[in-house]
Amino acid sequence: MTDEATEFTGLTEPYRRELLVHCYRMLGSVHDAEDLVQDTLLRAWRAFDSYDESRASLRTWLYRIATNACLTALAGRARRPMPSGLGAPTYSPDDPFAPGFEVPWLQPIPDALLGPPPGLGNEPASVRGLRLAIVAALQLLPARQRAVLILRDVLEWPASEVAAMLDITPAAVNSALQRARARLREVGPREDDICEPLAARAMVDRYVAAFENADLATLKRLLTDDVVMEMPPYLNWFVGAEDYTRFIARAFALRGTDWRCVPVGANGQPAVAAYVRPPGGVYTLHTLQIFTVRPGGVAHTVVYQDPVVFGLFNLPAMVSP
Repeated sequence: MTDEATEFTGLTEPYRRELLVHCYRMLGSVHDAEDLVQDTLLRAWRAFDSYDESRASLRTWLYRIATNACLTALAGRARRPMPSGLGAPTYSPDDPFAPGFEVPWLQPIPDALLGPPPGLGNEPASVRGLRLAIVAALQLLPARQRAVLILRDVLEWPASEVAAMLDITPAAVNSALQRARARLREVGPREDDICEPLAARAMVDRYVAAFENADLATLKRLLTDDVVMEMPPYLNWFVGAEDYTRFIARAFALRGTDWRCVPVGANGQPAVAAYVRPPGGVYTLHTLQIFTVRPGGVAHTVVYQDPVVFGLFNLPAMVSP
């Protein structure tokens, strides 16, 4: 490696993780975000001789390259939804699984890739800004509005700086921000009563204990009345503690009741990797389950049964009893 390349790597490496989080917010895909970060650093290396620190900090310059790379990548690309973002629930817990493998579903991001929330320290609000439901809501915004909202409300950059980054006027930034905020209020999740991490994990621990004991009555009591379950890459999703519990009962009937759940973290939310053991078999990876918890109980569970997602989290295919 040349001295110039070593210097460039030393200067830019501290920003790699936060650029990944930024690109993930924009794209809804960890793999795409990793590719865009690589592309950003390659573009920055090629243009490094022309970088003028008197005009913009290195961090701002890198974000400008990354944001515009994301906007280019998003042009003409379908958004990454969740099943609940495709319309009202039309399935019952007893319906066959409806595959939606052709849909580019929103991916979760492992907590191991997040580090401190970029630009905001460790405040709970910034962590909540990465929740699956919020990232899913961001995907409903036009790409430029999405960029403005993230840069202004998440990274808290001034309108003038965002305008320079996107080659638009500050008035256009403020207009886009107003429209993005209004749309997010319409489609975004409730965040005012989300449990803090320790309380959320404690609630999920109680949920896991009930699940592993096949205690449906206790499990139902741990759910909110309006709890949502969805299962990408399948289209099935439903609302309510009754349907949720009926689906878990169906899973026990189909797969058995010998389960082991291993704690993981995704999008700043409690999650578990669920392993099931058939009679005489071994505990085999079945799903990754990500929970949203309110003071009243588990309010939303996203259940991934996707080898690509399993790979993101480096989940072992089997675990010991």
